[in-house]
Amino acid sequence: MKRKSVTRPREPEVGLPPLEPYRGGLEPDGDFDGLELAGLDLTGQDGAGARFLDCALRDCGLDGARLTGARFLDSVLTGVRGVGTDLAGAQLRDVELVDARLGGAQLHGAVCERVRVRGGKLDYLNLRTARLKDVVFDGCVLAEPDFGGAVLERVEFRDCVLVGADFGGARLKDVDLRSVQRLEIARGVDSLAGAVISTAQLLDLAPVFAAQLGVRVEDPS
Repeated sequence: MKRKSVTRPREPEVGLPPLEPYRGGLEPDGDFDGLELAGLDLTGQDGAGARFLDCALRDCGLDGARLTGARFLDSVLTGVRGVGTDLAGAQLRDVELVDARLGGAQLHGAVCERVRVRGGKLDYLNLRTARLKDVVFDGCVLAEPDFGGAVLERVEFRDCVLVGADFGGARLKDVDLRSVQRLEIARGVDSLAGAVISTAQLLDLAPVFAAQLGVRVEDPS
């Protein structure tokens, strides 16, 4: 029987033009084009509906920043950090997120296409009902991410730590979990159809699958 291969994600190819330094703040529905935002404290600022095209955000503080419905296109975010950053309904296309440290970031309902998340630590990432297509999580730590009701297509978790993940009600197609270093599924194992795991991961997850099926596992006395 021929083994069915996993279709790998199309990764972003971001080639930034020469950028102009930007020292201002976020603006609702702002238009940021070809700018470099470096070392800025954007805590609590409102950039709802803003558009970032060919931009770089480097080492910026995003605590409580409001970026609902924002669009990040052909852009790089490096070393950004923050708690409670609100990106609900945002669009990320051809984006690289590198060495980010975010806690409780809200991306529910977001659309992510051709996105690479490399390094960093993302705690309590909310991706409920989001749409992820051609997304790679590469060498990052994801603690208790919520993919509830999300749609994931051609998504690869590469050399990641993925603990406490919630896939309840998610729909998966060509989702590759085989190289995850530590895989813990808190909820939604019944939604993993369309994912690929390794034999070792299957053994690790056996108690979770058994519990889902209502199977008791006991050795004879």
